[in-house]
Amino acid sequence: MSLKIKGVAYIAGKEGRMKRKILAVSLTAAAVMAMTACGTTMNTNPQGAQGETSAESTGGSSGSNELVLYTWANMFPQEVLDGFEEETGVKVIYSNFDTDETMLERLAQAQGGDYDVIIADDYIIEQAVNEGLVSEIDKDIVTNFGNINPLYQGQFYDPEDIYTVPYGAGVPVIVYDPEQVDFEITGYNDLWNPELEDKVAITANYRVINGITLMSMGKSMNEEDVSVIEEAGQKLLELAPNIRLIQDDNTQNALLNGEASAAFLYTSQMISALAENPDLQVVYPEEGLGFGIMAAFVPSQAPNKEAANQFLNYILEPEISKQCMEYIGYYNTTQAADDIVDPQLVVPDSVTSGEIVQNVSAEADEAYNKNWTEFRAACGQ
Repeated sequence: MSLKIKGVAYIAGKEGRMKRKILAVSLTAAAVMAMTACGTTMNTNPQGAQGETSAESTGGSSGSNELVLYTWANMFPQEVLDGFEEETGVKVIYSNFDTDETMLERLAQAQGGDYDVIIADDYIIEQAVNEGLVSEIDKDIVTNFGNINPLYQGQFYDPEDIYTVPYGAGVPVIVYDPEQVDFEITGYNDLWNPELEDKVAITANYRVINGITLMSMGKSMNEEDVSVIEEAGQKLLELAPNIRLIQDDNTQNALLNGEASAAFLYTSQMISALAENPDLQVVYPEEGLGFGIMAAFVPSQAPNKEAANQFLNYILEPEISKQCMEYIGYYNTTQAADDIVDPQLVVPDSVTSGEIVQNVSAEADEAYNKNWTEFRAACGQ
């Protein structure tokens, strides 16, 4: 597989925010509806990590037999954390935050201390690295580093792969009901088809929707030329008649209840939709994908760096990665687990291009916002 991804991310960030809103997915209980997904299915009250602190936690120093893990709630099945303790004798103290920005603020206040392993979104990790708050991975301990899919390595936040281990990717896709759509959807451009008038539901991230419009034009999701962005804005307005719903939470419900016949969904929403209706068609757009990556890192002054690196190595074991990805419902980033993880969490080999949304100039961002405001108004939303 030779998918090339470039840029700075917003997509994983959105998926991360969804996680706090719609709870973790658990695909491992095949006898319980085969695939449950974040918050819209049977797994409405996952236990997550026992002993989790609130999102306001400020962490605390760990001893040699403790590891403070700082991330969002419901990011690990408890058996994975228990297994690490059984394997190493190190107890995981699970502390969670509500936003990436909260994490960075707390980490800066601790001057890179207090926490041993942090899992956050790509764009915020870049800031943490630039502020000197991240230590290099000890690859003498993280011997499973080679298990990582090269697709998710060499990213903008860690181009030399010295600071981070990816922990799942967010990949928004098109999903449609073939019983309601009389043609094959193969890419973003098909969403403009007049046959889909008032039948399309989309998520509400302004950069991502601008981005897929640009990709439908053969442009970068991260276009800086305002005149090109304005051109994309005009194309977005042409999409407005087809838009039934613009909504971030539970967007898949419009597809499931027949309100929409096609939708642009986040990963967790796609999984939830397929759990309810496995006959839906998933489209990896031919123009390329938008990606976002969550990654784990060890803070610069982590109290227990040895245990932290052991934990990074542990989550790169194929069986452990399988359990984690099927629990949170993200695309698998540990290539060594591709053959055992749920196949819906593996990007197909047919996908050959993709891009991560970048931070852009203030002028370009203003143009993107203008496009979005005018588009929503044209959609009556």
